[in-house]
Amino acid sequence: MLKATVVGSVWSTKRVEGLPNGAFLEVEVDGSGTSLVVFDVLGSGVGEHVLVATGSVAAAYFPDPHPPVDALIIGSIDEK
Repeated sequence: MLKATVVGSVWSTKRVEGLPNGAFLEVEVDGSGTSLVVFDVLGSGVGEHVLVATGSVAAAYFPDPHPPVDALIIGSIDEK
């Protein structure tokens, strides 16, 4: 699991069949400067700190047949 910050949206007008409702977002992984495109079903926004699951764990969130998603926002980090 990764901690990241949402830095922008990735617009896609065409999607593979079976991909659920959600948005593609660009996130920057905290402490690494690495950027990822992730799938978001929570409605996260730019500047929000999030938790990201990757790999087969991300795909397993969805029912069979699993869509081709390998990075998924699974939580929003609350500010103290």
